[in-house]
Amino acid sequence: MHFDVVMLSRIQFAFVVSFHIIFPSFTIGLAAWLATIEGMRFITGNPIYRRVFDFWLRVFALCFGMGVVTGIVMAFQFGTNWSVLSERTGPIQGPLLGYEAFTAFLLEATFFGVMLVGRNRVSPGFYLFACCMVSLGTMFSSFWILCNNSWMQAPLGHSVVDGRFIPDNWWAIVTGPVVRVRWPHMLFAAFCTTAMCVAATGAWYRLKDQWAAEADVMLHWGLGLLAVLVPMQLAIGHLTGDYVHRYQPAKFAAIEARWETQKPASEVLIGWPDEKTQTNLYALSIPKLGSYIASGNWDARETGLDAFPPADRPPVLLPFLTFRVMVGAGLLMLAVGWLGVLLALLGRLAKSRWFLWTTFLSFPTGFVAVICGWVTAEVGRQPWVVYGLLRTSEAVTPSLTGSEVVFSLLAYIVVYAVVYSFGALYILKLLRGGIEGPGEVLLSSMGGLTR
Repeated sequence: MHFDVVMLSRIQFAFVVSFHIIFPSFTIGLAAWLATIEGMRFITGNPIYRRVFDFWLRVFALCFGMGVVTGIVMAFQFGTNWSVLSERTGPIQGPLLGYEAFTAFLLEATFFGVMLVGRNRVSPGFYLFACCMVSLGTMFSSFWILCNNSWMQAPLGHSVVDGRFIPDNWWAIVTGPVVRVRWPHMLFAAFCTTAMCVAATGAWYRLKDQWAAEADVMLHWGLGLLAVLVPMQLAIGHLTGDYVHRYQPAKFAAIEARWETQKPASEVLIGWPDEKTQTNLYALSIPKLGSYIASGNWDARETGLDAFPPADRPPVLLPFLTFRVMVGAGLLMLAVGWLGVLLALLGRLAKSRWFLWTTFLSFPTGFVAVICGWVTAEVGRQPWVVYGLLRTSEAVTPSLTGSEVVFSLLAYIVVYAVVYSFGALYILKLLRGGIEGPGEVLLSSMGGLTR
């Protein structure tokens, strides 16, 4: 049986990344949420904030650990499946990952222990400082990863020597126009995901008539953050679309399912792109709107996929669908946030069980949006792994065989199924366990350190 090594390696990497991205997107937001709620406790002295903090600290500890483990596993694949990519881009990717370890991991490793067991061992001010440093560390981590990925999306600040990409201008690499929009886009995605989870958990406790005071804090804070953060995320998302329009026109055409160059261009709201016939089935389109969204001009000429050789075109169906799911998830979170704020102002939030159920069932929308966003970005840049310079088919390990990738992919699926099942069950147990009484947490329930 013949196995396509490149396709299998892409599937394997996508499988691992899809599981990994869940945890960073949650822990980046949770770290910021913990720093915020600890700041409120520091300022007001309200014990409710302390109990909410202790509750989410346990969830954060578990998710942080799983995020680190899955990130390390993901890095192994650069050596096993993508050795040519590693060799040719190592002078740029290696230092960027090293900077992440030096800055982000240093902060997280130094102050995470203080968060876990230092409540009564350091001053309240230093404890709050430790929380802020852990949050800053998670943001640093996302910054270096986005620098790395953004350079592959739109490479700049380098020269090619003997087939290897050598950095010429680090400032351009780490502060390029793509990084400046993609990093905030990722940060706000993490913040919105966590805000949705916090609000959904509060809604769940309210539906069960348990821990009402703490549930109200989660509801009000989570919904309020959604109401503010999602519009900001939509604005940053539009700027991200601008970079795709400028630097990756083939990806932009694929996301729009624009098979032919149009002037003016219509916007396909929904449909089913058929790559064989290069048409959109069951399409609902609005004339001229595509030109206005892309260029701010109702009559602008917009590039279609016919402007690129077939070998340089990305897949269309997946970026088209995942982009719309991502936007739909964002709009759903926006509706939940704004409606929740309105009900809170009317004093009807805790009594509106239909809305509490809506909020609770919206729990996964942030994760769905994050995964769909990454699928759009990564599938859309195919067939390039370094856009316009190195094809994915040329980046795979030459000695790799299809049977080896099949074996490793099956091994990943089995291991992840076991690890994630236990992890998900333990997180569910923590959520069902609810709010503990006042006192220092932690890890007693995890069989480790005790208060």
